[in-house]
Amino acid sequence: MALTIQSPGSAAISGPSQYLTFELGGEMFAVGTLNVREIIEYGPITHVPLLPASLRGVINLRGAAVPILDLGVRFRGERTLQTSRTCFVILEVQVGSVRKPVGIIVDAVSEVLEIAEQDIEPSLSVGTEVRADFLLGIGKLDSGFVLLLDIGRVLSLEPIEVLANLESLLPATA
Repeated sequence: MALTIQSPGSAAISGPSQYLTFELGGEMFAVGTLNVREIIEYGPITHVPLLPASLRGVINLRGAAVPILDLGVRFRGERTLQTSRTCFVILEVQVGSVRKPVGIIVDAVSEVLEIAEQDIEPSLSVGTEVRADFLLGIGKLDSGFVLLLDIGRVLSLEPIEVLANLESLLPATA
């Protein structure tokens, strides 16, 4: 099966775009709302042996196994600690000809913001632990800056074949 990950935001950014902002490790991040399927409360994660450390396992979301990526491990090598505000952001990525859900663990979801093209600077690798190639750019806000994630690139280095085949790991529930 041919596996490709497409991020609607990975093309050239033009005009105002909407982003879901969230906190992770004291930094503010954002993903394009076109990638976001839903936000759910943090819950039990089923461990799957032999996955990379940043793939924590799967959750059962209405009978479907959804892989959960810990961005804290991916970016800093440290697991994201659960608090009362920790949640899963369920994203959709293109796997072959099908869109598949993939969850990320975040410290807290903030808000949906519209960021104009002129308020987005090219990404820099200074001042953050996130690799510059994981970023679409840095959004300038009245309250500071937000790192705009290219979720397609963040996920592209993971063994996506594993993500594509995880549905068979959880029994379907009615």
